[in-house]
Amino acid sequence: MSTSIHSARAAEPVGPYPHARRVGNLLFLSGVGPRTRGSKVIPGSRVDAAGNLLDYDIEAEIESCFQNVRAILEEAGSSWDNIVDVTAFLTDMKRDWAAYNRAYAKAFPPGPAQPTRTTVEINALPTGGNTPIHFEIKVIATI
Repeated sequence: MSTSIHSARAAEPVGPYPHARRVGNLLFLSGVGPRTRGSKVIPGSRVDAAGNLLDYDIEAEIESCFQNVRAILEEAGSSWDNIVDVTAFLTDMKRDWAAYNRAYAKAFPPGPAQPTRTTVEINALPTGGNTPIHFEIKVIATI
């Protein structure tokens, strides 16, 4: 059994793909960015009058991504506690590593249900809003 999941609460995908796909008792989320549903604004981004990015707050982006993931999981019949694997993408590991680790440790405290994790630095992530994003997360969860 395989089912595509389209969330009514998480930010819309920036391409032609579902928020998630359920296969048996596993839920595979597409990469989730930081926008909020119905908005092109990237939380934590500061832009000038011309719309050029001046600075960003990685913790605001991470928290927004986590909120989107929670919404997708809940609508698919799962939950945050059912996450078994996390892949995170950062565009500036040197700048954002400490803040990312703090936010991650808060969201996924140590214990027997703590998911596995892979973190990758990449050159760029899709804009999908008013500025480039600097964090994206992909998870696998059970249902």
